[in-house]
Amino acid sequence: MTSKKMFLLAAFAVFAQCSLFAQSDWGWDWKDSSKIAVKNLPQYNEFLNNQYPYPAKPRNQWELGFGLGTSSIVGDVKGKMGFTGNISLRKSLGHIFSFRGSVNGLLNSGTPSNYGVAVGQLAYKTQSYILGADLIASLNTASHYRGNPKTNLYLLAGYSFIASRVLYQQAGGVQGGGGYTTFYGQRPGMENTQQGLITTVGSSTVNGRKAWSLMNGLNVGAGIAFKVSDKVNIGLEQKFIFTASGYDYLDAWKAGNSNDYFTTTTARLNINIGNSSKRVQPLYWINPNNFVYNELNAPKHMKMPKVVLPDADGDGVTDQFDMEPNTPKGAPVDSHGVSKDTDGDGVPDFRDKELLTPQKCFPVNNDGIGNCPEPACCKEIKDMMANWQPKKDCNIGALPSVQFKSGSKLSKDAQSVLAAAAATLKANPTCNVKVIGYGASSKSAQQQSWDRVNAVIKYLVEKQGIAEGRLLFVYAQDGDARTVDLQGTTEEGPNSVPAPHPNLKGKN
Repeated sequence: MTSKKMFLLAAFAVFAQCSLFAQSDWGWDWKDSSKIAVKNLPQYNEFLNNQYPYPAKPRNQWELGFGLGTSSIVGDVKGKMGFTGNISLRKSLGHIFSFRGSVNGLLNSGTPSNYGVAVGQLAYKTQSYILGADLIASLNTASHYRGNPKTNLYLLAGYSFIASRVLYQQAGGVQGGGGYTTFYGQRPGMENTQQGLITTVGSSTVNGRKAWSLMNGLNVGAGIAFKVSDKVNIGLEQKFIFTASGYDYLDAWKAGNSNDYFTTTTARLNINIGNSSKRVQPLYWINPNNFVYNELNAPKHMKMPKVVLPDADGDGVTDQFDMEPNTPKGAPVDSHGVSKDTDGDGVPDFRDKELLTPQKCFPVNNDGIGNCPEPACCKEIKDMMANWQPKKDCNIGALPSVQFKSGSKLSKDAQSVLAAAAATLKANPTCNVKVIGYGASSKSAQQQSWDRVNAVIKYLVEKQGIAEGRLLFVYAQDGDARTVDLQGTTEEGPNSVPAPHPNLKGKN
């Protein structure tokens, strides 16, 4: 029996390898919201907006399976290879665990060995139906070294609800043909017991006993599935179904305290069902690391920080390409970070005081100035520029006049007028002032005009702190000899002149 199972396993492995295709996709596109269940959409939206680091779990297809293979009963009577078939429905709970419900039918038989005949064992036939519920753990879904798996190795454990009808062969048997009689938990020479059963059911009875025994079972097993396409996979599975404690009548014989149990080897055809436009493959066919590794290889979702390359001298050329890493701040550089030298005189532009020195004037000094003599026209222009001063604007407005009654002594009223005028002058530092005196009719009138202008200037300089250079001395003009006017101007002129007739000073 073992050799036949190994042959089946090898045959399926060869067929599967011939049927496999190269798989290069991730299993699903994480940006496809149509595959996300409504209850998971909040997480999906948070993930898309980088408010949550984990993608939402997609809806996945169910797997409809069909199994066909051999079975046998391991018990006291030597069993023969029997037949089993099943239909199952499997749903992924995640990338590792899944749940599978199944309906199984089994036909088994056995013939006692010589020893069995000697102790009274009889040939038997057993018909069973089993409802199974298994938790399956996929062992190779997740991987750090490949994408989606092409095979699915798994272990299973679960519960079985078993209904079993046993016949045993004896001379004169009247049920089932061939001398087989229904086993009701006892037969001649054995005690009557129902230990380990839930109950018995069925219409075929003798002395009130019912033919079908109902019992609990424990399933364990392992299997391998080979992916043929995104829709279909084939596999091979070995499963053991252990009956509840104390039940030892699957082979119509009880000996000791050991339980009879089923062993099955099935070839499986599994088909993914469900709308593929709204559901991905069962998750045990999708590597849960796909998103992480594909994002690391080609980011499409990660919030990438702005790349900041080091530039120690701040010239706009990163250090790894900068051939002059210590360029002074603000110095113009070329694409290699080297200070520009527009005229090629060996003095970089940031120090060159003559950016376009002709080659005929080379060599240059440390400031980049050539040795050619300066043209005369340029010297004149430079001198003119050195002496040129921008024209000043004066918006001082009207200034008051000072009145004299006699002589050149300032009255208190005149001093008050000049104090106010001084304040205005201080507020307008760009303005100069003409101090204009009148009286040109005679030598004495001219001298008196000079005295009065001199008195005003002297008071503004000594008492009010007005710069003497801002006051222009103007006298002996035609007008009222008792008046000295102050007039704002941007002109410049003498702030003192010699007395015209010093011999007449103070005589008026």
